Formats: sequence, structure tokens, C-alpha cells
Amino acid sequence: MQVVYEDNHIIIVSKKSGEIVQGDKTGDEPLSEIVKKYIKEKYHKPGNVFLGVVHRLDRPVSGLVVFAKTSKALSRLNQMFRDSNVHKTYWAITKNVPKNPEGTLINWITRNEKQNKSYVYDKEVPHSKKAVLSYKLIGHTDNYSLLEIHLMTGRHHQIRCQLAHMGCPIKGDLKYGAPRSNPDGSISLLSRFVEFVHPVSKETIKATAPLPDDNLWQSIAPKH
Repeated sequence: MQVVYEDNHIIIVSKKSGEIVQGDKTGDEPLSEIVKKYIKEKYHKPGNVFLGVVHRLDRPVSGLVVFAKTSKALSRLNQMFRDSNVHKTYWAITKNVPKNPEGTLINWITRNEKQNKSYVYDKEVPHSKKAVLSYKLIGHTDNYSLLEIHLMTGRHHQIRCQLAHMGCPIKGDLKYGAPRSNPDGSISLLSRFVEFVHPVSKETIKATAPLPDDNLWQSIAPKH
């Protein structure tokens, strides 16, 4: 865990792939508990530490996660996420090159909870939700493309299934059609930037996740 930004009300950390944000049936220690321990030790806090989870990242995804350190920040951040006032930018490495170097994907998604998988349709079907994202090709190597992605909606596995539906599954994402897994079990999807107005101070907060410690990420990322 790497702390990217911290003040009295919020803390933004860079999650490694493989970490879970909140506890689940695996029983593995979640990132939320690791952050609580960090706060408790750093500030010598007695008793329980308050930490609010305002959003999640899938386990194999790396990058920025925002937590609330106060109840005031939690309620306001929750509302900001509902109103799409927190702007997140993702980077994804894909094997295939999109037909168009940039574009907007509009699909409808259904979620199968038993399979923990989402399915994409070009038209509305029963129980589907509209899913919208924009993408832009921002880097490449001989074998891979780097896409920058902005979400307009927040659906289950949205980036993963929409890119796969476009013919560009994310590197390592076996669930959505990648030919092979990454050695460390990650998928090559990074929550790279986040920007929002601070829920208390009203300052603009901008944070950037470090690139994964991986040669492909280092070579494909724009150098500016």
C-alpha cells in the first residue's frame, strides 16, 4: 500500500493488484483494514479507527482508492460518487488495437452474480443497465496498445467487458477473453488519475497512481 494523498478527512492510496478493498468470503485481509492500521499507528489513535469505503476496485486491478477518514467526508463523498462528481481516469493495456484510435462505447450490461461476470449487449435487454465510457489510444509497443478510459457510468466490470466486446480484452483478463493470464494474476488495468473537489475544504484534489513495477507498463506509458 502506498499513500498518495492524505489530510484530516480523506486518504487516497495506491492499491496493488490482488488486494481486496473490503472484506469478502475469502477471509483475506482487506485494504481497508491495512489503512486503518496505518492510521492507528501513525497517529497513535486509541480504540477503533473510523474509515469509510466510498468505492471499490476489482481485486486484479491496481491503482487509486479513495477512503474517508471522517463521517462528514464519507457522506459527502458518497453523494459525489452518486452524482458522478469524482472523475477517475483508467489506463488499460490491450493486445489488440481498436479500430478507431478514440471513441465512445455505449452498451447495455447485465450482471450474473453467481458467475461474478457481466455480459454486454448492443441494445437494451431485460434487467440491463446502460454503460457508457470513452477511450483514447495513448501509447503502444510492437505487441500492445495503451488506452486511456473515462467512465460516464459505473457498472460491474464495465471497462473489462466493454473493451472485450469491442475486440480489445485487457491483457491478463481471462474472464473476458484474454488468451493468457499475467504471471502475477493481475489484469493490466490501472486506476491512474482521480480528480474531485474536496468534500470539506472545497479545494481541487488531483492524485496520480504510480505505474505498476512491470517492464511493459514502464515502456508503454507516455513519457510526458
